[in-house]
Amino acid sequence: MGVKIMEKLWGGRFKKNINKEMEEFISSLSFDKKLVKYDLLGSIAHAQMLGKCKIITKEEKDKIVEGLKQILKEVQEGKVKIITGEAEDIHSWVENKLKEKIGIVAGKLHIARSRNDQIALDERMYLKEEVLKTQDLLKDLQKSLLSSAQKHLGIIMPGYTHLQHAQPFLFSHHLMAYFYMFERDKGRMQDLYKRIDVLPLGSAALTGTSFPIDREFVASQLGFKQISENSLDAVSDRDFILEFLSTSAILMMHLSRLGEELVLWSSQEFNFIELDDSFCTGSSIMPQKKNPDAAELIRGKTGRVYGNLINLLTTMKALPLAYNHDMQEDKEPLFDTISTLERSLFLMSKMIETMQVNKEKMERSTKGDFSTATELADYLVKKDLSFREAHKLVGSIVIYCLKNKRNLEDLTLSELKSFHKSFNKKTLEILKPQSAIEAKDSFGGTSLKRVEKSIQKAKKILKKNTN
Repeated sequence: MGVKIMEKLWGGRFKKNINKEMEEFISSLSFDKKLVKYDLLGSIAHAQMLGKCKIITKEEKDKIVEGLKQILKEVQEGKVKIITGEAEDIHSWVENKLKEKIGIVAGKLHIARSRNDQIALDERMYLKEEVLKTQDLLKDLQKSLLSSAQKHLGIIMPGYTHLQHAQPFLFSHHLMAYFYMFERDKGRMQDLYKRIDVLPLGSAALTGTSFPIDREFVASQLGFKQISENSLDAVSDRDFILEFLSTSAILMMHLSRLGEELVLWSSQEFNFIELDDSFCTGSSIMPQKKNPDAAELIRGKTGRVYGNLINLLTTMKALPLAYNHDMQEDKEPLFDTISTLERSLFLMSKMIETMQVNKEKMERSTKGDFSTATELADYLVKKDLSFREAHKLVGSIVIYCLKNKRNLEDLTLSELKSFHKSFNKKTLEILKPQSAIEAKDSFGGTSLKRVEKSIQKAKKILKKNTN
């Protein structure tokens, strides 16, 4: 059996009850109940506007607002639970609860609005809060990276390209690379916030309303800086969610790259770091195992966020204007992305904050790896060789070392001079990893002085963002 027709907000036109399976299929209450606070706050502002514009009487307005505030209080205190099956969606649930409290006057709340502009409002209010929360979590992660960079300033490690030893640099320089990656992510979040911060309420179903409403009043009550310009666009628009999902996908990609490096660095082969026990698990069969599960799952859940973006892009790609029930499918990808993103940011911040760094192993890994070969080539260029000539000559020196089982930094001056007469005692010094690092004093380089300046700049960025 279906439910009674008149229990539905739209039931007046129908002669038959809705099919039970259909009822369950179209219901969104199981997930859009997350929006209850925003639906109630938006409804309070809407009722206040209706009263201000004399569309409803002051008495009706007061009764509606008081009823909504009571429901909000009960929800926040956990005195009332939203149970799947009680209503078709969160909007219906709120109106039903309001009717239980104040009677038939509850029906006047829906004057001059539709569920179409109502859900767009709820989602925007929700997402505004979550973007700010995400920015705070990003700042926490940046603080952890900055703190670790300061704590381990001066530690040398191999830099990689193609996962092969390339050139030595400071571990702090590597950490600060992620600091600035996440600063870009934060900037994208700040920028998209402006496009979320647009009030759609007042657009009604798609054409606006014939009632003399005051949208500016509602915007001021709900803290929106802008009002949607076109009623049709306002109820059809999910760009603000897509932009958030896109930004989140890029952010998760950055977290995944860092997670991958934590997995590699904590392996026995690298042994550069040890992750805190509280972010690892063991094996059910191998007693010795300590697995970097948090880092692995962050890496793994990145695909989930990518999928949520493609999910909604695919849903929206062929929808005619204005609202279509397909758009109900925007919520679960959004909610899942926010949950995944916020937990990933929190865990990554704590992993960086608590990891132990193996200074000796990092620095030992730069010995005998030929990673100062570029310094030798640069030295020859300064002696008037072309870089191609210098590159070829140093390549032959590396072949000599491999053939004779020698390290580059262990070559004698006479051995070097056998390749080119320009080599002198200073050449022996530049082959040391520390000297190679200090030579990289260009802006943004890895010299100790440049990294220290980068850290100081990062401190100012975080202070500015906090203020």
